[in-house]
Amino acid sequence: MSAIWKISDSDTEVDEESKDDLQRDESAKDSGDRNFSPPGHDRPSPAKKRRSKEEIEADRERALQRREAREKKRAAKEREKQEKRKEQQERKEAAQHLNSLKPENYLKRLTVCIDSALLQQGGCDILLGTLSSFEWRYSIQQQRLPNSITWIRDLPQLAEDGAGTVAEDQLVQVLRPSEFLDMVTSVKKMMDNEEEPVVDSVLGPSLDRDGVKAITLLVTESQMDYRRHTLGETIQSKYGGGNLDVEEVLVHLQLHKNISVVFVNGWQDVTDHVCAVTKSLSKRPFKQLTEQSELPFCVDGSWASGVRVEKDGSGLKQVWSKQIQQLNRVSQATASCVTAAYPSPQLLLQAYKASGSEEERKKLLADLAVKGEGKDRRVGPEISTRVYRCLTAQNPELVLD
Repeated sequence: MSAIWKISDSDTEVDEESKDDLQRDESAKDSGDRNFSPPGHDRPSPAKKRRSKEEIEADRERALQRREAREKKRAAKEREKQEKRKEQQERKEAAQHLNSLKPENYLKRLTVCIDSALLQQGGCDILLGTLSSFEWRYSIQQQRLPNSITWIRDLPQLAEDGAGTVAEDQLVQVLRPSEFLDMVTSVKKMMDNEEEPVVDSVLGPSLDRDGVKAITLLVTESQMDYRRHTLGETIQSKYGGGNLDVEEVLVHLQLHKNISVVFVNGWQDVTDHVCAVTKSLSKRPFKQLTEQSELPFCVDGSWASGVRVEKDGSGLKQVWSKQIQQLNRVSQATASCVTAAYPSPQLLLQAYKASGSEEERKKLLADLAVKGEGKDRRVGPEISTRVYRCLTAQNPELVLD
């Protein structure tokens, strides 16, 4: 007996609902797949554009130019740094050089050289003791000129071979009265062309120097009455001369041999003279450096009545006024009057060229009124002529006054 299944209405409804759910799931899946698909998947990709050879070369050239520009900029910065370091080094060296020229520092490089023969004289210990108390350097060595004192200076160390020394132009020789008399007699005979001075005498090497050094002879133990009377009598007994001959010899030594003679009472005076020369030598370089100026009316700064000229040209009119004041008897008011009428030398030269005759050029500034001196006055023909000569003369030896 076969079984017969009876399908109820409820089961039919369930199957239909399941079928509907399955269809909804498939629809949702399809829509999800479409939503998560990559963009442009269904569109064809555009074709890639190929660059020409000229464009490639142009891009390569531009890249090369950019690289060269960067290299030039880097090299310019490096040069600027090197120049800045060099300028700083030069300023440092200039400051060190200037500092070394100051008297207190320059004195440390000086050495007083004393001839060993002077140690035999009793008063030499006064000189050595004074130099030691000042902590000044000195050395005892044999000199070319006997009984002399010289000065040497250490040079700054500028090379690998080390520092050297240079001799100063001052020389001091200490003589006893008897040695001085022998020297006077020898020089007097030379002046009279009777005979040449003895080379191995006390002053022989000095007379052969031809004024290379400034020599000072210090005659010790010679009072004024001794120099006036005893000295003249001694020369008269030996040579037949007198005090007038001594003065003649002193003048000859001063004028022709650059030798000065100083009579001192003893070694204390010798010490004072040596110390004075040493201090003078220490001050000389710094003083020469501060006093040198090619144009005193146009100095770099506001000191010494100078005028500073800026890069934009401001200050040139003041320099022009200072230049006119360099002429004798030209006041500031007179110079200001000239510069007010002709603000530059070029304008004044053009006015000279426009004048007809020489006399008109000389009198061009004569009628200018000078203000600020209490009364009305003019520049005058004398100052006008001197200004004209100063600006137009071709002879550098011409005297303006």
